[in-house]
Amino acid sequence: MPADLAEKTDRYERLLSEALETATVRPPEGTPLGDAAAEFREMARSYLEDGRHFRAEDDLVNALAAFSYGHAWLDAGARIGLFDVPQEGHLFTV
Repeated sequence: MPADLAEKTDRYERLLSEALETATVRPPEGTPLGDAAAEFREMARSYLEDGRHFRAEDDLVNALAAFSYGHAWLDAGARIGLFDVPQEGHLFTV
């Protein structure tokens, strides 16, 4: 049975939103790694906003893609140590 696009889009939006709330920047502000972490968070936030825009336009395919890309930025940042994230749960692959 194929996945329901609307349900999956909702789920990925919640996942990205919750991940943004949960991830905390690890390196000190104003350092090169702190700047990188800020850029990763900004990319994730931008993709969240883009996804919400696409959803409002009833473009669920691009909304899902935007939510997925946004989460990938956070997940990659967590993997390389830019963010402190929960080690258990469903938000990150670390």
